[in-house]
Amino acid sequence: MPDKVSFLFLGDIIGKPGRRALRKYLPLLVERYSPSLVIANGENAAGGSGITEEIGRELLTEVDVLTSGNHIWDKKETLSYFEKEPRVLRPANYPPLNPGKGFYVHELSSGVKVAVVSLQGRVFMEPIDCPFRAADKILSALGKMTPLIVVDIHAEATSEKQALGWHLDGRVSAVIGTHTHVPTADERILPQGTAYITDVGMVGAYNSVIGIRREQALARFLTGRPQRFEPSKDGMVLGSVFVELNAETGKSLSIRRDLLFEDKIEE
Repeated sequence: MPDKVSFLFLGDIIGKPGRRALRKYLPLLVERYSPSLVIANGENAAGGSGITEEIGRELLTEVDVLTSGNHIWDKKETLSYFEKEPRVLRPANYPPLNPGKGFYVHELSSGVKVAVVSLQGRVFMEPIDCPFRAADKILSALGKMTPLIVVDIHAEATSEKQALGWHLDGRVSAVIGTHTHVPTADERILPQGTAYITDVGMVGAYNSVIGIRREQALARFLTGRPQRFEPSKDGMVLGSVFVELNAETGKSLSIRRDLLFEDKIEE
């Protein structure tokens, strides 16, 4: 059994530009860090909203597990895809009648198991089941399988993400925030050994408004009218964190934020 296990977590992948950025930058990060596991949030990978089976298969050739959030239901075919692919997660705190699962246990080549959990916040979002109670229920089962547990909390409110980090401190290896597409600079290891960051950012277009075309976002704010949003193609950015864990205890040893970007690419 190795002394350490590590993972690379990538922010929300935004449409085709995000998939292009993933193909370009992920090999550089893998060479830099040699992670045991690569996790990414894939809920915006298809045209900026949702995921398809074709795109899911494409992404899973490059990453090991895909988490998600509130846009995971935007493509109808995702419902049947959940039944085929356990590595694509929907938030665990959606009501249990929904297809798919909110966690996955990935076995490394060394035989070490790492659990990945997807949760969604409720503040300023859909009033679904409680992510705190959902986490408690899942951990009662996962704790018997492995101490290495990574949680994606896909939420709008920074306070809700921080609260979940404190709630799970010492009970999971890491709590990684997604959804806002804007990276935060508060990565740390909490007192009981849980790595934490409020938001890891996104994988998409650098010159954009959270991944969408600037002119469309501006029109929405300047007029107040609904606008069709499309992923921007201008520039590339990949936000990530690299976390090292004690393989025996599951406690985090380090967390490092990384941001790769280019400013002048337009199709």
